[in-house]
Amino acid sequence: MTLTVQDDLRQRALALGFDVCGFASAAEAWPAGARLEAFVAEGLHGTMGWMAETLSRRVHPTGMWPDARSAIVLGMNYGPDSDPLEALKARSTGAISVYAQGDDYHEVIKGRLKTLAGQVVALHGAEVKVFVDTAPLMEKPLAQRAGLGWQGKHTNLVSRELGSWLFLGTILTTLEIAPDAAEVDHCGSCRACLDICPTRAFPEPYRLDARRCISYLTIEHAGPVPEEFRTAMGNRIYGCDDCLAVCPWNKFAVEAREGAFHARDELRSPPLADLVALDDAAFRTMFRKSPVKRIGRDRFVRNVLYAIGNSGDPALAASAAALTGDPSEVVRDAASWALNRLAGSQPAGS
Repeated sequence: MTLTVQDDLRQRALALGFDVCGFASAAEAWPAGARLEAFVAEGLHGTMGWMAETLSRRVHPTGMWPDARSAIVLGMNYGPDSDPLEALKARSTGAISVYAQGDDYHEVIKGRLKTLAGQVVALHGAEVKVFVDTAPLMEKPLAQRAGLGWQGKHTNLVSRELGSWLFLGTILTTLEIAPDAAEVDHCGSCRACLDICPTRAFPEPYRLDARRCISYLTIEHAGPVPEEFRTAMGNRIYGCDDCLAVCPWNKFAVEAREGAFHARDELRSPPLADLVALDDAAFRTMFRKSPVKRIGRDRFVRNVLYAIGNSGDPALAASAAALTGDPSEVVRDAASWALNRLAGSQPAGS
């Protein structure tokens, strides 16, 4: 029996290590662009100026590539082997977001996307473009259209089969492919993701204020973190998984089958005392092949110092004091804050 284009490409995607594959129109109108325009107009994107600069291309797939007709949307599970919320209890260690405890997913997924895209060209003579979260393409709305999941109240994608832990990659093509049925919202009355947020970054369901989000503050924001959010950061030193980890749909989540996404032992709950002592060379060595590397040593050590301030561990005071003369202003500021907090307060959350 001859396979349909969709079934053939799904089989090829699974053989390459993807866990899910769906199809959506890249040309039809959609409401996602208007939501993004409102998000940027209200300034909720914070200092991520690239969102405003690329807005005209980002609001719709054809804004970036007018010839695109179909989207092949692929997902790769990166489910952890333990509850990420447990890492928040060990205040003298750092909590790194699950997605960054293994190898950089951009590098893992991109090569396989290119392989599949090459097969589309060879089989159908169509033009293709490949995207892995590095170009102005709204992948989550496309993923919902392709049936991979829905954007939950925390604005992230949720899958009924894999829960919260899904890396996305997309192939846009000039090939006309019949779309899959879009996934519908299954959040119901649940508010778990909204209620757990330490900084109250969700002014209402399905709406994120990135300026209050710990993932934004620890990764995208380059300067000192506003003091109103520092204690709420706890020991989160790169990203935050709270709204993902608490989702009830994770009862169906499974551990990643891709070994590159398994947590490195040294990144599960690394001691703050070790991390704060990293110079630039040691930082780059420790986070080789990791997405953490892109924020640089100064921003990372800034985050570690906030965690030290929240630790309630006086043994870490000397490590913070050693950086009050650091060449980086943002590190010096964080070191002083950490010392003051250790001298006069209890651990965050106490």
